[in-house]
Amino acid sequence: MKVVSKQKNSHMCLICGMDNDAGVHGQFYNMEDGSVGGLFTFREEHQSYPERVHGGMLATMIDELAGRVLWVDSPDKIAVTMDISVKYRKPVPYGVPLKGRGFFTERLSRAYSAKCCIMDMDNNVLAEGVAKYLILPVEKVCNTSLDEELDILVPDDVTEIDF
Repeated sequence: MKVVSKQKNSHMCLICGMDNDAGVHGQFYNMEDGSVGGLFTFREEHQSYPERVHGGMLATMIDELAGRVLWVDSPDKIAVTMDISVKYRKPVPYGVPLKGRGFFTERLSRAYSAKCCIMDMDNNVLAEGVAKYLILPVEKVCNTSLDEELDILVPDDVTEIDF
């Protein structure tokens, strides 16, 4: 599927923060069908049992994908998680490239729901989830502007992601 544009990264987010040494440093893209796509690789620091990514990290990635669905067409808005449900389908190893996808399942003026999944590069679903979000004014969530925190654009040559 064609990438329309790339979303910016933050400084310290656990999933997308480029200055967070323990972070995943995930990269996220606005896709041609209105969904969000992500490319990322978990590291040994993200493990639970040896050679396996911690389920909490997978849930956090699902949460990130669902949150970024809003930014596909509303990059100036912010939302907070109200509810999240994750199903773990297969063990997820660290150190291998993975991809994620998220899309709206319901959209209201002040809230939305999104369905997301984490896949290997052969499109096997490893984890999937549904999240509900409340859209709030930025100043109700943080003391900084989105432009100050989400200001890192990591250049790359990604033009398509195979979903």
